[in-house]
Amino acid sequence: MRQQKRSAPLPKNKRPKRKLSKAEKKAKRLRKQQYETIFINGKQKRVKREPLIDGHTVDEYIAINADDVWLHQHGYYELLYERSLAESSPDGKVCGDQMR
Repeated sequence: MRQQKRSAPLPKNKRPKRKLSKAEKKAKRLRKQQYETIFINGKQKRVKREPLIDGHTVDEYIAINADDVWLHQHGYYELLYERSLAESSPDGKVCGDQMR
């Protein structure tokens, strides 16, 4: 009687991927929310995302919504200066050459 040959286990690159469990899917979703992938020197690096408020970064949100008193109290003098230049210029645009 002839023996049947046992098939060797498939190498890793030929195996079908296993499905993620619910806990693993949740962890992956949280990781994607907290970190973003960027390229540095041709390599992928994971860095923390900047916090967003209503779809804007914190600095953009402050520049859009803060009043002059709050900006002065918290030391955002650059934004106050830019606002004063925008108010004084006729077209409302800020030019970098006006600082000289």
